[in-house]
Amino acid sequence: MKIKKIQPWRRFAEAVQALIIIGLPFLKIKGESALRFDVPTLRLHFFGTSIWMEEFFIVLVAVMFLTLLIAFITLMFGRIWCGWVCPQTVIIDFTRFVDKMKSKGLLYKAGALSLTLLISIVVAANLVWYFVSPYEFIPQVMEGSLGTVTMGFWTALTGLIFLNFLLLRHKFCATVCPYAKLQGVMFDNKTLVISFDPRRKEECMKCMACVRTCPVGIDIREGLSSACINCAECVDVCTEMMENRQKKPLIGYFFGPPGGTGRLLRPNAVITGSAAGAFLVFLLFLSFSRVSIDMTILPNYASPPRITGEKTAVNSYILSVKNTGKSDAELSVKARGADEAVKVLPDKILLKAGEYKKVTVYVFVKNFRNKSMTKMIDISIASGETNKIMVTRKASFIIPEA
Repeated sequence: MKIKKIQPWRRFAEAVQALIIIGLPFLKIKGESALRFDVPTLRLHFFGTSIWMEEFFIVLVAVMFLTLLIAFITLMFGRIWCGWVCPQTVIIDFTRFVDKMKSKGLLYKAGALSLTLLISIVVAANLVWYFVSPYEFIPQVMEGSLGTVTMGFWTALTGLIFLNFLLLRHKFCATVCPYAKLQGVMFDNKTLVISFDPRRKEECMKCMACVRTCPVGIDIREGLSSACINCAECVDVCTEMMENRQKKPLIGYFFGPPGGTGRLLRPNAVITGSAAGAFLVFLLFLSFSRVSIDMTILPNYASPPRITGEKTAVNSYILSVKNTGKSDAELSVKARGADEAVKVLPDKILLKAGEYKKVTVYVFVKNFRNKSMTKMIDISIASGETNKIMVTRKASFIIPEA
């Protein structure tokens, strides 16, 4: 290892992660939270984009991409998430004073419990902020007007988090966390792990420093353990002990068993990485190809097809139009047949941001044949500014008997 001390870098990574998770709900993009699921409107606000419930297939693709990405990172770098940026690990590292309570007096215990409760309250509130904007949450708390449902969730989360940090701590990672158990299945003989080098076991001083410093109480010298969270505490303490003898540490990061050979880019890593890349490309395609306007068409049964005195066939439709964008839209409605002249009334729709509207339109077709028939026409809505077609749907046009 070129870096003698790993813990300062871990603390820096944990501090950055904490700042991001706590600060993200306060970041606004285009007037909305950078990342928040708004329960009343069933919309996911994601860095300036609002994804509605009917567009959640995009979220499904994103989940598939993240799942494959996590599998690829785990296959390559092992439990790097657990040791460096997992929120459970971060909070436990920032509340180490809890581990000292057993050997301290009553005053210390009271202070430690109070501080842990305060941290639990803030962490629970931070989780709620991903569903309720902190710009609404905090003033309502100050005024005492927070809703009962939100208050209930906040209270329940506070209690669970407090008990977790007080009683479970690293035991959660070693026993409860499903990701910890799943990672053992994902590992292969080239995954990055923290390991004791058995080739140099005769150099071990048997000082037991690595065992004493381990937060989950394992002996790294006995081999890999599913309880290990890759915190690298044992690496640093072994570095200190061996430094006195001017030797390299016996514990460190290794790609697979120490002394092993082989390629890091093995078939399973290439397949998993390629699948994650394919879902990323698909996700980007869906994100950039989505339009903020959607439309469905239904026949207007209250106004059946008819022929006017000008020998023009008229059909009526109900357009259900939705604006999922952040700004108002002025839309023009157009219709097109195969050879006939087609006219639409009304030909303009004003749709506010986030508005869903049903509009009754009439389509007129001239120069039709003098017999009853059904044909398909295209009804489109286009941007009023650029006249660019945004959505096109097909509809059946019925020409009744004259």
